[in-house]
Amino acid sequence: MAFRQALQLAACGLAGGSAAVLFSAVAVGKPRGGGDADTRATERSTWTGISRPGPSVWDSNWDRREPLSLINLKKRNVESGEEELASRLDHYKAKATRHIFLIRHSQYHVDGSLEKDRTLTPLGREQAELTGLRLASLGLKFNKIVHSSMTRAVETTDIISKHLPGVCRVSTDLLREGAPIEPDPPVSHWKPEAVYYEDGARIEAAFRNYIHRADAKQEEDSYEIFICHANVIRYIVCRALQFPPEGWLRLSLNNGSITYLVIRPNGRVALRTLGDTGFMPPDKITRS
Repeated sequence: MAFRQALQLAACGLAGGSAAVLFSAVAVGKPRGGGDADTRATERSTWTGISRPGPSVWDSNWDRREPLSLINLKKRNVESGEEELASRLDHYKAKATRHIFLIRHSQYHVDGSLEKDRTLTPLGREQAELTGLRLASLGLKFNKIVHSSMTRAVETTDIISKHLPGVCRVSTDLLREGAPIEPDPPVSHWKPEAVYYEDGARIEAAFRNYIHRADAKQEEDSYEIFICHANVIRYIVCRALQFPPEGWLRLSLNNGSITYLVIRPNGRVALRTLGDTGFMPPDKITRS
């Protein structure tokens, strides 16, 4: 229930320090394997290997882009003063905000024997048109579209791109659908552990490659679109908000939905919308 309430708060548009508040809201009431609250105080995350002093502590260097972490202190002149260090730190500080729009592909033919046969349905093509119109209506200057190389994502991108002329497209295998990590609570019909091991590494690589604060050289805010898959988006949201990533399967996303993340220069992350399809007529909304 706490996890659901946290997501409802996010959907209401909390900004600024909302991520820390939401992460606190999903604190597990009872540690795995028994024990008391003191045991939880030094939990080790299974996905980063980092010990955290408590479930509500925000890791400000989650993307490894804190200015101090980018400076090679071993090469710093020991005689240099605080002013020089402050100047170097300022050189590595991000200045711009990244606005990231995560789009789930539209409805497709799930019975295709090969991946290339899993093309969009007629309804799926309508959904992509509606998503493209919605994005265009925002009046934003989008910088790029990065999309999964799977057929259903490519076709969704083809349709959305028509509504965003001039926005460059980049295809990547990193955003292909997969099983990111074994869900908690477990589901008996999911794939074997070996698949999680392989898919999880790739999807985690996608997160690290694409989800982070702006580069220090970026002067203006950016607006980027990522068109991919439900599992990938759900995992990215959990990781970005520093929720337990094993909870990804508790989230649900409609076809053609828009999930909107904001990453501030200081590394704070806010979830503006999760799986929004309010721009679609009710009879056009599907989940598979």
